[in-house]
Amino acid sequence: MYDTIIIGAGMSGLAAGIRLAHYNKRVCILERHYTIGGLNSFYRLRGRDYDVGLHAVTNFTPKGAKKGPLARLLRQLRFRWEDFSLAPQIGSTIAFPDARLRFTNDMAYLTSQVAEVFPAKVDNFRKLTSMIVDYDDLDEENFALSARDIVEETIDEPLLSEMIFCPLMWYGNAREHDMDWGQFCIMFRSIFMEGFARPLAGVRLILKQMVRRFRELGGELKLRHGVDRFQMEDGRVQSVVLDDGTELAGRHVLSSAGWYETMRMCDSNQGDAPDKTQDNGPGRMSFVESISVLDRQPREIGHQDTIVFFNDSDTFHWQRCEALCDLRTGVICSPNNFLYGDSDEDQPHLADGVMRVTAIANYDRWMELDEQQYALEKHRWYDRITDAAVRVVPDYRRHVIDTDTVTPKTIRRFTWHDNGAVYGAPDKRLDGTTHLENLFICGTDQGYVGIVGSIMSGIAMANKHLLGD
Repeated sequence: MYDTIIIGAGMSGLAAGIRLAHYNKRVCILERHYTIGGLNSFYRLRGRDYDVGLHAVTNFTPKGAKKGPLARLLRQLRFRWEDFSLAPQIGSTIAFPDARLRFTNDMAYLTSQVAEVFPAKVDNFRKLTSMIVDYDDLDEENFALSARDIVEETIDEPLLSEMIFCPLMWYGNAREHDMDWGQFCIMFRSIFMEGFARPLAGVRLILKQMVRRFRELGGELKLRHGVDRFQMEDGRVQSVVLDDGTELAGRHVLSSAGWYETMRMCDSNQGDAPDKTQDNGPGRMSFVESISVLDRQPREIGHQDTIVFFNDSDTFHWQRCEALCDLRTGVICSPNNFLYGDSDEDQPHLADGVMRVTAIANYDRWMELDEQQYALEKHRWYDRITDAAVRVVPDYRRHVIDTDTVTPKTIRRFTWHDNGAVYGAPDKRLDGTTHLENLFICGTDQGYVGIVGSIMSGIAMANKHLLGD
């Protein structure tokens, strides 16, 4: 009998496992895939390592900081700052046809940019910033208010509002067209007030550190162990049934598989039907990402930005597209453009230059393709996505020496999320509870997104529901 069975070896599941194991709880993490990490996993192709989802770690705080999500998770999991080896961004850009805003990990710099580009609205922007600082993350009553309504009324400048929404939606919004006010505040703080960072070795460094710590504490990690369903009695999960029929018993179950995915594991024939109160259904936002390996560093061809969020009109469209991809907006990330050393003279580099370009995609359209069509469309859309990117960054195409393309099928394979949804369902379960007394959720559908957010979700749910008895 385990104290807790955790479904999914992504960031949230691993974090919860470590937190519980610190208190001598007997914990087993079950992962259907052959590798750890979920959306923040990695793979190897033609001798190179690729991150599935990582562009950057948000919520960066420098070494020695005592406040912020990163500092809290390090304390809760008993890691040192050096264990994650995070290097801050050089600087990023929001690029619209009629305006550009640059930002770094210094909020004052973004404010100065707003003052330069939108001088008449900088006081409005400062007012919005104050409202975000004052927002209580535990305020569930106001969490689901329309962020667009609040921001547009406060800013009173449509273009500036659209430019603010662009990075926040791209990096953490499951809801089409709009954002929950609470989610907006969380993402604004994590991106603009705290900022981006990345380990030189990529996400695998963080994952390997977490798995090592979990196992050192006595935790069990079982890969290729998918959960088919729950056996339930008297409103509780009695055991989890694996794909091969094996049953494992636990006093609690914590699922990072997603709300709807977890509800399907509930056997309604046993008298406990899944909760149907959420009526907006699973998330629909999925991505295609082209990955280009270059024969030189991006800065050698004039590209200095860490991340570029681009949009081809003054209106930002955040919705599932009808075609295979939507090229009206996108994200360009260079993992090379972080400050991995203390100075330019002491700056280590990734072995290869890399440009990653992300576009909105239609999961259903990609899943309809047969194997041959799928391969052809991957090549076709790599070219089209790259063409869209070089409208706003230096043309890097003649320096490309290798490529790969991540599609919604890839995301589905690594996460098992319905619709290949990157950020899960639009409606979040902030308290992590379900209709079953001992079944809880963590991860994107609980309400946290991003690497640090996912880790904090696992910690928070372990603290709230699993350590008390």
